[in-house]
Amino acid sequence: MIAAQVFVERARARGFDWYAGVPCSFLTPFINYTISDGSLRYVPCANEGDAVATAAGAVIGGKRAVAMMQNSGLGNAVNPLTSLAYTFRIPMLVIVTLRGDPELTDEPQHELMGRITARVLDDMEIPWAWFPSENGETDTVLDRVDEQHRDNARPFALVMRKGSVEPWPLPPEKTRFTPERTSPGAYESVADIATRAPTRREVLDRIVAHTPEDRTVVVGTTGYTGRELSAVADRPNQFYMVGSMGCASSLGLGLSLARPDLRVVIVDGDGAALMRMGNFATIGAFGQSNLVHLILDNTCHESTGAQATVSAGVSFGRIAQACGYGIALEGSDIGIVDRLLEDTTTNGPRFGRIRLTRGVMENLPRPELGPEAVHHRLARHLAQTA
Repeated sequence: MIAAQVFVERARARGFDWYAGVPCSFLTPFINYTISDGSLRYVPCANEGDAVATAAGAVIGGKRAVAMMQNSGLGNAVNPLTSLAYTFRIPMLVIVTLRGDPELTDEPQHELMGRITARVLDDMEIPWAWFPSENGETDTVLDRVDEQHRDNARPFALVMRKGSVEPWPLPPEKTRFTPERTSPGAYESVADIATRAPTRREVLDRIVAHTPEDRTVVVGTTGYTGRELSAVADRPNQFYMVGSMGCASSLGLGLSLARPDLRVVIVDGDGAALMRMGNFATIGAFGQSNLVHLILDNTCHESTGAQATVSAGVSFGRIAQACGYGIALEGSDIGIVDRLLEDTTTNGPRFGRIRLTRGVMENLPRPELGPEAVHHRLARHLAQTA
């Protein structure tokens, strides 16, 4: 068995001080150790895919990050691992526990995933190794991680068998989560003053005007939003999601925590937000005042043929308020952008939902830069602003 302290501290010496994940009993010593150490960051996520995307945001922000999960949750993480981390070349360490180990007796729900975990990682082209079971193996394993990240800039997975890590107690004061903001944030349904709802282009124009390159990062969600943002103004402080639908908010959260000196503006969509609403709670609990989360709601999946979403019957603003955002505004007034991006007094993350007129820019191009180039351009820009 390995001591949790040995692995975490040797990983920290190589820059890994940032963790996101979903618990598994095999991971308990690791999670307990990271929670107990105030100089380490651990973000408990609503699902494993959000953990990967949150870690990806931290990596873009200059951190070395670890995403932790049970292998049953590996299925939840396939999308961001393949269409975010792989596509954008975002290196991270992924620790996956092996429930349903063919060599051990386990619960029936783990049997299939236990047999195919290695195959799933291989099919995703994620190199992997067994998590060390002896303290002396740690540096050899971490050398492989460093080599992979240096040469290929992709995730590397460590598969953890039962009993690999010695127990580590959790201090009693860490068994309950105490929100930073104990009173509910402000909510307002903003009165419409225009004769029609704005277009996506009009809202993006307004966002660009409020997000100077040296002090902000703008994350555009999957679909037409990222493409129109690039067409409006292709700037080095912007990140255009492709694939990994719903993960813009978790990536933005990780980035905002890694770079508290910058304002991070997440430009989300109604379909994407509905897909991963659990991240509202994580943002409400851990997001800081440098995070602004905007949903541009046209009540449809416009880039796939305008199939309707159920967003017309959902108050995203009330949900954000209940989850702990500092302020939540919703309506068809484009002035919501001005209020949220000019606000310097609200404690905690800020939320806005703007109802849009449907429609797309004529002859909408795709971003000229590919995903990997977009990532590297933003990373260079962030390094210059550090």
